[in-house]
Amino acid sequence: MERILSRMFPYLRDRTRKPAVVLVSAVLSVGVFSALTTPPAGAAQLVPVTANAAEVSPAGAQTIDNIGASGAWWVNDLANFSPTVKNQAARLLFSASGLQLSSYRYNIGGGGIGVTTPARAPQTFLQPDGSYDWSKDPGGQYFLKAAAANSVPDLIGFVNSAPASMTTNSQSCSGDLVSGDEAEYGAYLATIVAHFKQQGIRIGYVSPMNEPDATTGCGQETMLVPVAQRGAIVRATGAAIAAQGSTAKVIADESSQLSAFVSHTPIWLSEPGTAQYVAALAHHTYDNPSTTTMEQAAAVGAKFGKKTWATEICCFNLGGSWSQGYDPGIDSALTMSKIVYNDFTVTHDSAFQWWTALSDAIGCDPGSDKSCAKSGNSSGWNDGLIYYDPAYATDGNQALYLTKRFYALAQYSRYVRPGAILHNVTGAPSGVQVSAYRKGPGWTVVVNNQNPTTSPLSLHFNTGTSLSATGAIRTSATENLAKVRLAAVRGATISAQLPARSITTYTFKENRPSTRGASLTASWQSAASGKCMEVTSSAPTAGTGTAISNCTGAATQTWTSTEDGALTVYGNKCLAPQSDGTTDGTRAAVYPCVRSISQRWSTNADGSITNAATGQCLDVFGQGTADGTPLDLYTCNGGANQRWTQILATS
Repeated sequence: MERILSRMFPYLRDRTRKPAVVLVSAVLSVGVFSALTTPPAGAAQLVPVTANAAEVSPAGAQTIDNIGASGAWWVNDLANFSPTVKNQAARLLFSASGLQLSSYRYNIGGGGIGVTTPARAPQTFLQPDGSYDWSKDPGGQYFLKAAAANSVPDLIGFVNSAPASMTTNSQSCSGDLVSGDEAEYGAYLATIVAHFKQQGIRIGYVSPMNEPDATTGCGQETMLVPVAQRGAIVRATGAAIAAQGSTAKVIADESSQLSAFVSHTPIWLSEPGTAQYVAALAHHTYDNPSTTTMEQAAAVGAKFGKKTWATEICCFNLGGSWSQGYDPGIDSALTMSKIVYNDFTVTHDSAFQWWTALSDAIGCDPGSDKSCAKSGNSSGWNDGLIYYDPAYATDGNQALYLTKRFYALAQYSRYVRPGAILHNVTGAPSGVQVSAYRKGPGWTVVVNNQNPTTSPLSLHFNTGTSLSATGAIRTSATENLAKVRLAAVRGATISAQLPARSITTYTFKENRPSTRGASLTASWQSAASGKCMEVTSSAPTAGTGTAISNCTGAATQTWTSTEDGALTVYGNKCLAPQSDGTTDGTRAAVYPCVRSISQRWSTNADGSITNAATGQCLDVFGQGTADGTPLDLYTCNGGANQRWTQILATS
């Protein structure tokens, strides 16, 4: 991570690190649709969405795989802490009384050769004579084993640098992997996976290159990997792991910027024999990506039939850019929560992983100043969820200090569990972000109120059944995962008052099973023209086109959104790219419903509608506004001619 900050802020390159630091202290509706349902005025609507061709769930949205954090660097300091404090840290991260993380990123160290910051120089198991010393990395192993003992579902081994013997500069920083050493490197990683498997610890995913596009000096382990080499590394790693009899898969390429991920991934992933080893396309978001870039990233996943994971972010200041500063309060927590929301609902990522779980970059001396951990400063960094004293080795202070970011992540990680299915929410009040997740008969709704005042929420679930409230938990400036008043429920509509600057998680259960095949019937109105999407014939046949026209509620404008992501008209005709075209400008037409990938659509939180087969957005051609302007598919760009609002049919 520091290499990203160093590139943007050159003075960081020579930054010396003190001993470690510590802190303790909506328009669519969720779920299955009930046809011809008109919710109370002002209620937001929850509607199912599809993620990508590979991950279409029964409810038509992406399945959440995990929420986690990284074990990089801090484990080297925590190895020196008392067993009591190490156990406390493990409980905070992995147990049901803490974050209950569903993924943990174990840093496979390269030996730290040449790294100038000792705490960021993880040991390697590989010895100069080619043997392996499994006693190395005691701190890293302690927390990896703790994660496994707490049944964390997804354990991920990630690499900042290969061992120095495989790099071009014979160091663990600022070098490249030697061309031709891909097979040796893959075998090295496979050996580590196999060793831990024998110990009863299943590493399910391996990331062989973390931020291969960025390196600035030797403040930490780094390794550049040219785009042309990435596919070879993925293939070598995947093949070596498979040869060991492991079921672990590769995630890649963990580009530091989402824009780089969008441009680089199609190049290396298209190389023959590569995609078979890739379980997820992993990215970081240090370029503060726009909605358009996030939609393009989702399109990359859709094109290749791969889920996408957001695997690292941290270190933003309160303006949302990336720079130095420590803020343990609610403002930073809300910024984090908004990033989680965007990754899940706009990029349609299936996983969110924070950068580093613990940090010593508190920027003050908590050993002598009892208030410093609770107050912001310009010297620390917003890289951790929990902090510890950087001077622990000299002052003996091993206290852990919790930030509001810790509690904000818990609002998701405790309640949005693996296997939950995301349903985007549109029509939420301004300044309020709502995401909803269904698992079996249970629902979890996470609401961020970014506003400085109390905001009302009214949310309607088109589930075909009534709901019962089962829980409400809130983090705000004055609350930390506090149990609060349940949302009021009337049938399938909930209502609540959201305190200013707060994050609230509501849980519900359906009172009876929903009807399979339930749907939502509505018209779709263009944000650019105010006109409605219609099929151009009252007796459509295969290939009949679509256009916009004044909204009348006629049958030609009445579309049904089904659980599996289809948009149907006249009961048996489905919207799809004409002739399964994939180029920009391909007309949107209707065909007999066969439930193919090209007939599935994702309805996104920003009002865009993307095709599961192509990743393109449903678009009004040429930004036209006149009656009869055709609809086409086009690269998502955030334009008003790509945003749609539902007008529900009345009974």
